[in-house]
Amino acid sequence: MMKKNPLRKFVDSIAGHPDWLRRMYLTRMFRMKVKFAGTAGLDILDTDGQSVTFAITNRRKVQNHIGGVHAAAMSLLAESATGFIVGINLPGDKLPLMKRMNINYVKRAEGDLTAKAWLTDEQVQQMENQDKGEITVAVTVTDEAGNQPVECEMLWAWIPKKK
Repeated sequence: MMKKNPLRKFVDSIAGHPDWLRRMYLTRMFRMKVKFAGTAGLDILDTDGQSVTFAITNRRKVQNHIGGVHAAAMSLLAESATGFIVGINLPGDKLPLMKRMNINYVKRAEGDLTAKAWLTDEQVQQMENQDKGEITVAVTVTDEAGNQPVECEMLWAWIPKKK
């Protein structure tokens, strides 16, 4: 049995709350830990423990020169979603680290964006059983029109925490 980390304990503890309250708690907790996520206004919409959906509203503070969500905000959205799902699935004695991020901007984004990141059962087992390792976390970013304006590949690694 893996040693649960504080983030996973928190996610599990609010699982029975109404959706709106769970979203509010998750978002506030994440924004407190990741300050830039709060600045950009990222929201956590849902998680089942093995996948998560994040959102960003296309508002002036995060817009580029053509009125869409800025490229940096898109990458923050994808990185945050993948980091969150890795973070809640790593045992408490391991430290997650972003190793590589590849983002291809393929279309102009229209309106608000969502990012859904998920892990396979095999990836979760790998994180639980290996002291060190790395995985590519799947993430899909979509806009209001249902298009995928970016293609992302996020490589996350983990190492044992120093005592």
